[in-house]
Amino acid sequence: MLGHWSVIVAFSVVLAFPFYWMLITTFKQTSDLYDITNNPFIFNARPTLEHLRLLFGETLYLRWVGNTALAGALVVFITLLLALPAAYALARLTGNWGQRLGIAIFLTYLVPPTLLFIPLSRVISLLGLQDTIWSVVVVYPSFTIPFSTWLLMGFFKSIPKELEDAAMVDGLTRFGAFVKLVIPISVSGILTVVIFAFTLVTQEFVYALTFIAPEAHQMVGVGVPTFLVRGDVYYWGSLMAACLITSLPIALVYNLFLDRFIAGFTVGAVK
Repeated sequence: MLGHWSVIVAFSVVLAFPFYWMLITTFKQTSDLYDITNNPFIFNARPTLEHLRLLFGETLYLRWVGNTALAGALVVFITLLLALPAAYALARLTGNWGQRLGIAIFLTYLVPPTLLFIPLSRVISLLGLQDTIWSVVVVYPSFTIPFSTWLLMGFFKSIPKELEDAAMVDGLTRFGAFVKLVIPISVSGILTVVIFAFTLVTQEFVYALTFIAPEAHQMVGVGVPTFLVRGDVYYWGSLMAACLITSLPIALVYNLFLDRFIAGFTVGAVK
């Protein structure tokens, strides 16, 4: 029992340490942070709110967060709208070659963005979406959909076909069985896709940097390092504050639905 709790405590400390460091750096005075004789893990001088004033007063951080949240919600919606029927069709209606086609679709997710941002820039320019958040809304599903389709295929395959056959015998159409039976059973997989797609939007850098130049339209992943790193001057307190505020809600959501993720990956619909 002692060993069990020791492992839990050790992992908890390791996982929580980045958040502790971001929190303490947010309120540390710059002179305290840069003094190598001070203990970096405690406050050696009085805490300060100066870094938060810089973040909220001299940057458009809240605007960036709003842009990212809007783009993330739209990308999640588009991803689910296309990945759910695609995954179901590949898992149920394509025969033996569905799995191979699913793997081929997943391989497109592995193409690095450094190879694609130049031709995609041309596409965005032709669509007239340059310097707007709609540019990333159009581009991001190109790599969230392949991975999500491949992931959801596994969830749909774990659902016994007999359940759908019974539903159709009771009068449901194939689409009705998909909407009323398959989707509710696959909530764990859908939640995984939602979290994956949204976090990808928050952390993606190359496309957001390439397609959006105006400060007011930036994503948070580009705006924070661009405007809080000025030459060789790093505003560490403000940077850590921005990282903490942005990442904490996502971390809480991960932990809130952790049991659902584990259940989905292990027992799936058979439960």
